[in-house]
Amino acid sequence: MQFREPEIKKEDILIIKDPLFNTDNVCIVSGCGTGIGRATAVAAAANQLMTVGLDINEEEGTKTQNKARELGGQMIFIRTDVSSDAEIEHAVSEAVKLGNIRFLANIAGIQHIDAIENFPMETYDLMQRIMLRAPFYLSKLCIPHMQKTDDGIGVIGHIASVHAHICTVNKPVYNLTKFGLRALAQSISAEGDGKIRSFTISTGYVKTPLALNQIPSQAKQRGISAEQVVTNGDDGKIPYQRDDGPD
Repeated sequence: MQFREPEIKKEDILIIKDPLFNTDNVCIVSGCGTGIGRATAVAAAANQLMTVGLDINEEEGTKTQNKARELGGQMIFIRTDVSSDAEIEHAVSEAVKLGNIRFLANIAGIQHIDAIENFPMETYDLMQRIMLRAPFYLSKLCIPHMQKTDDGIGVIGHIASVHAHICTVNKPVYNLTKFGLRALAQSISAEGDGKIRSFTISTGYVKTPLALNQIPSQAKQRGISAEQVVTNGDDGKIPYQRDDGPD
């Protein structure tokens, strides 16, 4: 069985008629090199936003930029290690030269699968910096630019996960950071006075390199095949509540 990230096609992109969707307005997308980040950056550019993509992977980030331009959008890629404050600051300072920062999509993330008692603390620290501190710092830097626009409107989105609502085994730090993104989004909205809005999107399994690269380690830990990981998901080990409610 082959597991590959699907290619983005023009017919797959939803085009939205919104007066703020124009090249005077900037959308920053972290983690634009692959997966959901790539799709978000390409979709933002296709919707005529001046898109600024950030990623540590220069080769894949450039591919995203090329794809966005191929589909008729405008996108600039800035190689950025979001675990570095200095590189985040540089990226935002470059983005503001291109227009009004109106939109921010915090998507960059990594994964490490291990039980709490075995989890390397240096990996804990790195995941926290990339997946929680970087979204906070990017938001902190972008909000003042949003407030300076003529109407003070801005939107900050975060890719969370089903793991922002329920926890699965051997993903403790991923679970922590995704729960934290929900708190960050609600904090931004609480302070936003109805003009700076923020939200999270909680996805299930998505065919991205991040998810696909977990398959071998999950198969090994659970003693099943890679195909069973894909077909069985978490194999019933997700604690959940079911509400059958009225039809």
